[in-house]
Amino acid sequence: MSRSEVLLNGDINFKEVRCVGDNGEVYGIISSKEALNIAQNLGLDLVLISASAKPPVCKVMDYNKFRYQNEKKIKEAKKKQKQIEIKEIKLSTQIAQNDINYKVKHAREFIEANKHVKFKVVLKGRESQNSKAGLDVLFRVQTMMEDLANPEKEPKTEGRFVSWMFVPKAKEAPKNEKKAKENNPPFNHINLMKGENHAKNED
Repeated sequence: MSRSEVLLNGDINFKEVRCVGDNGEVYGIISSKEALNIAQNLGLDLVLISASAKPPVCKVMDYNKFRYQNEKKIKEAKKKQKQIEIKEIKLSTQIAQNDINYKVKHAREFIEANKHVKFKVVLKGRESQNSKAGLDVLFRVQTMMEDLANPEKEPKTEGRFVSWMFVPKAKEAPKNEKKAKENNPPFNHINLMKGENHAKNED
């Protein structure tokens, strides 16, 4: 956030402002001139926080420090985003087991390198109307990945694809997380089929 994007110090000119401090101080409703005097006496800046409020809200703070911390947070967030790399692996409903083994081998290497892996099964013809064949392949993959990776949510149907994202497992899961996993078993074909049968019985 640059100085040109905010109003500071003498650029703030209102008859009344609600003035607060960076550490929760409340200076009350005073003129912008009085608020500026408070900031200057403390060796700080007066920054307009909300011009649309009635009256406008100003904060007494060290603007340079605030800007530095804000820019640092933005850089750290971007850095984390760059670190998450997603590798996509395509499969077919007719894929042979030895081909699955080969592709899963590469997927495991990606997971070990702390990358995310997205498996996509291509649905051809009538398969796009019923994703069961694609799910069967994904569940076969899951059993081969479960010691290294966790599935992210449920498989998704995306047009002519059914996909499932896998992310690296945390090295040490907290005790409460282990209990949650016991109470909420991982997605698998049997669990999904049970859910479907239960829904049919209710109908």
